Formats: sequence, C-alpha cells, structure tokens
Amino acid sequence: MNKLIIITGQTATGKTSLAFKLAQENNGVLINCDSRQIYKYLDIITGKDYNLISKNKIGLYDVIKPDEYFSSFDYVKLALPLIKKIIKKGKTPIIVGGTYLYIKHLLYGVETENIPPDWKLRKELGNKTVKELQKILTGVSTQLINQLNQSEKNNPQRLIRKIEILKSRAKGSHIQPRGLNMTLQSSKTNMAITLENKLSVKNLKIEFYGLKFKDKNLLRKTIKKRVEKRLKNGAVDEVKKLLEMGYTKKDPGLKTTGYQQLIGHLEGVLDIDTTIQQWINKEVQYAKRQYTFMKKDKNITWREI
Repeated sequence: MNKLIIITGQTATGKTSLAFKLAQENNGVLINCDSRQIYKYLDIITGKDYNLISKNKIGLYDVIKPDEYFSSFDYVKLALPLIKKIIKKGKTPIIVGGTYLYIKHLLYGVETENIPPDWKLRKELGNKTVKELQKILTGVSTQLINQLNQSEKNNPQRLIRKIEILKSRAKGSHIQPRGLNMTLQSSKTNMAITLENKLSVKNLKIEFYGLKFKDKNLLRKTIKKRVEKRLKNGAVDEVKKLLEMGYTKKDPGLKTTGYQQLIGHLEGVLDIDTTIQQWINKEVQYAKRQYTFMKKDKNITWREI
C-alpha cells in the first residue's frame, strides 16, 4: 500500500525533527510545507534546518525569490507531481510544515483552485499598500471584504488573491470545485480517495499528525529561546544581506515575522529590545492562530509537546 505522511502543527514544535525521524523509518522523502521556507535566501529566521534537511532528499525548499508571490494554488501545482514521483519510486512522501492553508488546498480542494494566477494583475497590485488593496477589494465586493477576519484584511497576499478571483469571475470564468468540501473532513477514507484521484495512484494510506504545545507558558518560553538563538546565529546579518541584494520590506517573502521587526530596527524605528519583544509576541500570536485553524480538521492526530 502507498503511504503519505503529513506533519503540521504550531510553529517551534519540532516538526522537521519528527519528519526526519519518520523518513528514516519509512524510506521517506521530505516535502516542505512552510510558506517562508519556500523562499530562497530566507534561512536563519525561517528556521531551515539544513543539518537535518541535507541528510535527506527534499523538495520545495528554496523554490522562489523573496520578491515573488506564492499561493496555495502554486503549492498544489508543484506538490502533486512531486508526491506522485516519490510514490512511483517506492518511497514515502512526508509533507512537513505549519502552513495549513497549503495542506487544506492539497487534501480537500478549494472552490477557487481552478482559477490560475494572473501575473499581470499581481504585478500591478504588488506595490500597493494594504489600505490601497482594501480599497480596491471594497470597490469590487463590499460583501466579501466584510467577511474577512482582521488577519486576512491585513494580509496583502490574501487581498491580492481575493481581487484576482473576483476579477476572474467577472470575466466569466467557470469554477468547478475539485476535491472535498471542508464539511467532509471527518472522513479519512474520502480524504484518501480525493488524493488518489488527483495523483492517479491506488491504495493510498494517509497518516496526518499535528504537533501542539501543552500550555501557553511553554509556547512563549520555547519561542523566546528560538528567537534568541536565531539572533545569535546571525538573523540581523541575514536581513542586512537581503536589503543589500535589493529586496525590501514590501516584498512577499519579507512580509513575515522576524524580518519585518528587524528591518524596522535597521531603519531606526525600533530599538533592539522592542524589536525582540515584538518578534516574540508576533510568533506567539501566529502559533495560536495556527491551532485555531487546524483544530477544525478532524483528520489530524494531535501530539502534545
């Protein structure tokens, strides 16, 4: 029987270490599912563990440059043939990362997955501020923007994708949903059937694990320790190098926790203590949001750390 292992969960829970262990036990190949480790040059702050990764054949790390946009649509487009190739070789694909949106799209499909990226539109919108994007989306659909939560309203990539979808629909694109609706998540059998159809493989067994913190104190303590380690390992120099290469805080890859705070520090907006505290707080908030989304998925087998 063919097998696929998925390891997701909150940030800083040791997902890559577990993935490497399971890869050794299952003749496995790692496939990244972290939206920031997709980017080249973003190494220290994103936590790429090359010590573990280099010991195993891997996929979907260092795929695009920091100034390029990458969606769940793009992820599925790259991941499906890679998974199929690994299975065909008699090995076990092991998807590892905390970007649940990618996993959700891969396993269950989304209504808009047949709407491809509009690169011309993305280029036009790429330099817009969040407020400008919100205004554009409001002009296209007041109803939709009112349905977004605060995180989505302030996420430029999400706003651009929403605008892209609505403009595609306005042109008369027909959307035929593929995969499972999220209401069917309780069925592991249906989840496997969906992927079998997408991959054109038979007898697929899926093991789906999630890692979460036992309590909030451990979460903050672990994240604080990790931030301090990344600073010690050269996080500031990494940001300096990226800025010297011509990338800016407006680029998709750098619109993430750690990079934004350190850029603010290098610009003289934040002192170092405030920078570190904001970085830690943002990571903690992100970890809480991750679990809020993931816990709705009844197929995940949870492990506490």
